[in-house]
Amino acid sequence: MEVTRDKVGEYLKEVKESVRRGRYQISPRSKNQSIYIDYVFSESRCKEIILDLQVEDFSEAVNNDHPQHPEEILYIFGKEAMLLPKHGGSEEKVSLYIKFNKLDNLYVIIISFHKQDYPLRYQFK
Repeated sequence: MEVTRDKVGEYLKEVKESVRRGRYQISPRSKNQSIYIDYVFSESRCKEIILDLQVEDFSEAVNNDHPQHPEEILYIFGKEAMLLPKHGGSEEKVSLYIKFNKLDNLYVIIISFHKQDYPLRYQFK
């Protein structure tokens, strides 16, 4: 699905506003929990990373594959962040995979927030 730079900018602006207002939740999927297990990480660090996202971090927009919500469009971003491994060692650069579902009431569900499984293609880099 193709989207314009302006549309991504507007989407990101609304996501960030929702996050600032506390109108978001991180999906409790096990894959998302791994970042808390592997790194010294907190929800406030997650929030910082989201608020630092730029249009250039956008990868793609996809239809929601959940059968009850096929009309929803999910936006995928990638971001590199320095994270400290929980079990020793120095900070390392981690490529993150971040997927949002922004609902009509400006509530945001962070469906994915974990290490990338594969390199993303960025539309505006």
